[in-house]
Amino acid sequence: MQNARLLARLHTLFGEDAFTDVSEPYGLLTATTTRERIHGIIAGLQQDEEIALHFLTTMCGINYPENVGQELGMIYHLHSFTQNIRLRLKIFFPVADPVVPTLSDIYLTANWMEREAYDFYGVIFTGHPNLMRILNVEDMDYFPMRKEYPLEDGTREDKTDLFFGR
Repeated sequence: MQNARLLARLHTLFGEDAFTDVSEPYGLLTATTTRERIHGIIAGLQQDEEIALHFLTTMCGINYPENVGQELGMIYHLHSFTQNIRLRLKIFFPVADPVVPTLSDIYLTANWMEREAYDFYGVIFTGHPNLMRILNVEDMDYFPMRKEYPLEDGTREDKTDLFFGR
């Protein structure tokens, strides 16, 4: 199914106002929606026989601190083996309210991916069966992949790497 047909099907199922910022980077149909709609959209895509997006390839957290009110986000990659369709969906939300509905009731593979997004970005997935840190210690009071902390001490002089501009 070509991206134009896939986008037409998305608009038929969920309405044209359900998606913004539609693009095709590297030929992959990409659209942004809201966190309020993401669960219903992904459940509908999985159940739709024409699209049949039965596989959640990956989901990951992202952080854009310069986007005030939309600092955090999630990216979902969905795949249909039978239709050879791939789709990327994005949602954005404020860092002060990092709450997103779980997809673990739709895709079992979402369980660990959501735990990873919680562990590193602090995204809270409502309805998740076991939302706890997956790699970092439980008493950690920050989320290491957020761009709130410098990567390393800027005053260090013992580390010179001319190849990477340091």
